[in-house]
Amino acid sequence: MIACAQTSGPDASASPKLDTEDQKALYALGILLGKNIKPFALKPEELAIVKAGLTDAVTDRKPQIEIETYGPKVNELAQKRAAAGADDAKKKGQEFVEKVSKEKDATKTLSGIVIRTITAGTGGSPTASDVVKVHYEGKLIDGTVFDSSIKRGQPAEFALNGVVPCWTEALQKMKKGEKAQVVCPSSMAYGDRGSPPVIPPGATLSFEVELLDFHKP
Repeated sequence: MIACAQTSGPDASASPKLDTEDQKALYALGILLGKNIKPFALKPEELAIVKAGLTDAVTDRKPQIEIETYGPKVNELAQKRAAAGADDAKKKGQEFVEKVSKEKDATKTLSGIVIRTITAGTGGSPTASDVVKVHYEGKLIDGTVFDSSIKRGQPAEFALNGVVPCWTEALQKMKKGEKAQVVCPSSMAYGDRGSPPVIPPGATLSFEVELLDFHKP
């Protein structure tokens, strides 16, 4: 009944007009709210229920539940959904790791990282205490780019012992001038927590990394 009430009418599925700056800002508000609830992995009928709660709150209608009772349960549900999502993501990530590990010029470390050389380097290798200068692009296994120094047009420079364990290990195995694909299982990246809203829980990450230079701090 809630789903019907929220989706009835000829314009229910039509895209809203975004002619004014206020309309565009309101649409942005919806995007931001959506990103915050994305970890719940809502089904269409569940999203309709969330919309009903939002509508009731905005229009000052009497809630259909006791918020004091069910408000605290939101975090419980979020944790439950996140755990389920992390398990599924790790399974798909492991399949991706195994696939890349079988490609030419790829090696898999004991920790589960895969390093696939794209262009060989000729220089030395950094240590964990060094500062490295790199160009990189990070993707989820579905191809979504979540970070890229390449797109920014500015190499990144950071202490190698101050990043995720995958990078600390992998870059010590690369030589100056080398470009490689580095695949990080979630256990060597952001784990079951992820890094919301950009990196989902349990996500395996794939980086294209070029080691430009390194030096002592």
